[in-house]
Amino acid sequence: MSKIPITIQGAEMLRTELHRLKTVDRPAVITAIAEARSQGDITENAEYEAARERQGFIEGRILELEAKLANAQVIDPALLEDDGRVVFGTTVELVDTAGGETVTYQIVGEDEADIKEGKISYSSPIARALIGKFSGDVAEVRTPGGVKEFEIVDVKYV
Repeated sequence: MSKIPITIQGAEMLRTELHRLKTVDRPAVITAIAEARSQGDITENAEYEAARERQGFIEGRILELEAKLANAQVIDPALLEDDGRVVFGTTVELVDTAGGETVTYQIVGEDEADIKEGKISYSSPIARALIGKFSGDVAEVRTPGGVKEFEIVDVKYV
């Protein structure tokens, strides 16, 4: 499996979730299964079935997070110096050439993308159009509403 880029904050977020699943959620579901078993017949016990289903979800998520962390290529944007070029981890300030609206995005890994926080996945159409461009360049982004143009105002390695 190829390496998956992720920022330091994104890797820490995954590690925190993994720790919580292993130390809090897994023991809680094991206790819930034990309590449901103690009630007698488990063939028609909805609590038991729900707890087993939850356990399956938790174990699957643990495996998924461990695989993602094992294949992660952690990138610290502050250590990047790419002469103003947009790369993974950079924070980019853009101006919509049609409307003049200013937006700021950080290009991050897929697991850490959150548009409300201004974090977009490196595989998103906007990020793909921006990567490799420099401050002052204009990027054309194909959207469902048509092609939008954004001028890159500033590129920060934060």
